[in-house]
Amino acid sequence: LPLFIFLFLALAVGMVVGSMATWVKQGRYRKLARQRGLEAENLRQAVGRAPAAPKGPALPKPTN
Repeated sequence: LPLFIFLFLALAVGMVVGSMATWVKQGRYRKLARQRGLEAENLRQAVGRAPAAPKGPALPKPTN
């Protein structure tokens, strides 16, 4: 086989191995993003379930 085929194969193998190493190394960030996404969704649902704000003043009128 010609030398350029070996060079292309080495390049392809290097790209695959490098991509896999990057994917494995960034796993903790994907996990953190997934957890924070779930937390954000839970907070959105909690805000949707929150009682409505009162229509009148929060405190009674002063009597003095």
